[in-house]
Amino acid sequence: MNLLDEVGDATVAHEVAHAVDAARLEARLRGLAAHGAVGTGTSGGVARQALSAHELAARRWLVQPFAQRPGYRIGIDAAANVFVRRDGQESKLSPVVTGSHIDTQPLGGWLDGAFGVAAGLEVFDALDRLGLQTRRPIEVAMWTNEEGSRFAPGLMGSVAFTAPQCLDAFLGVRDGEGLCFEAARDAAVDDLRGEAQRQGWAWMDDTPLARPVHCFVEAHIEQGPVLEAEGLQVGCVTAIQGVRWFRITVPGRSAHAGTTPPASRDDAQAKAVRMAHALLDHAAQYGDDRLRLTIGRWECSPGSINTIADRVVFTVDARHPESAALDAVRQLIHAALPAGGQVEVLQDKPTVRFDAALASLAREACAALQLSHREMLSGAFHDAMPLAGFCPTAMLFAPSRAGVSHHPDEDTRIDDLAACTRALAWCLARLAGPLASSIPNEPSKD
Repeated sequence: MNLLDEVGDATVAHEVAHAVDAARLEARLRGLAAHGAVGTGTSGGVARQALSAHELAARRWLVQPFAQRPGYRIGIDAAANVFVRRDGQESKLSPVVTGSHIDTQPLGGWLDGAFGVAAGLEVFDALDRLGLQTRRPIEVAMWTNEEGSRFAPGLMGSVAFTAPQCLDAFLGVRDGEGLCFEAARDAAVDDLRGEAQRQGWAWMDDTPLARPVHCFVEAHIEQGPVLEAEGLQVGCVTAIQGVRWFRITVPGRSAHAGTTPPASRDDAQAKAVRMAHALLDHAAQYGDDRLRLTIGRWECSPGSINTIADRVVFTVDARHPESAALDAVRQLIHAALPAGGQVEVLQDKPTVRFDAALASLAREACAALQLSHREMLSGAFHDAMPLAGFCPTAMLFAPSRAGVSHHPDEDTRIDDLAACTRALAWCLARLAGPLASSIPNEPSKD
């Protein structure tokens, strides 16, 4: 069956979109930002790393208003992903899922993934305000450890949900203080379950990894400058571009900086700099600004001001939606590598393309709501990346002021956040099927 064969009425979806309340959305985002708030930056930085005390408190705070409303249930799975479920008329149908993550960089901004979670909860408030019930259940997910700044790698929760066999490899990962992910996961599960028991929350008894999902739509800030520069309200994301990470080691021989003539030097630093310039020049002359090439780390040994370097290690982050462009970067790396040098591929992720029907629905939502928009690629990873290989998936972007993200100055106009949330509400209302008053009907088979 085609994903859009059973979409709900567009007129009702329009009403749900316009029931989105910008002030209520902002209040939830500001309240969320108070958990881990650090008083720096334009809007105030946030330090709320994965499964920290600040994040656990934020999770409890976010779910509490819904946990005792009729028709809602709260759940947590084996990867400590949290779900707020709004039951549908046919509760056995697989849910429409939205959401994102609420963990931050060691010092990040107030929006990032938090916006996607708050936007999903705002859709719940809009549906409740109108007294509407969807045919399918809708869930808002809070995925665990998207950032990867406390436990590496990132995207742990969404990867484990879509590929449960990966969870075992994550459990033993330790943070900078030696605490393993398994212990932090167990503490998070106990924390939420304990709060649910104390408060009498309605609970999702069965939340297995890889359970069926009808589709996933994630709202997020762009984290880039494109939408703001073009004066647009919403980005309809069609794909997350491919990325390859390389670690390059260039050897040399240490010698005294003052006594060793140029002809006798084997300077690792000089060789590495020439190689780096070759890569950066390639990117500048490639003629396609979709190629993003970044040298992120640079380590020189022995690191003495008067000693010729005997070893340089640096990293290259190359991104482009087409594999041929990334292949060209790899070939250049090998061609420019000095004798004795080594190349390690740290990561190789191909472009993830989102569901065409969902992307079309996102554009239809923006047109119906008269929101200025464009199709675009995501240059950053998101939880939608692993979800895209598991169920039909799409993303919506809100603009970012000056493209700033992962920084205390990260910010977006509330009107733009509300516009993106309205597009999300329109899509979720259509995807969850025909809407009606909150009177349950007999369940049918999926």
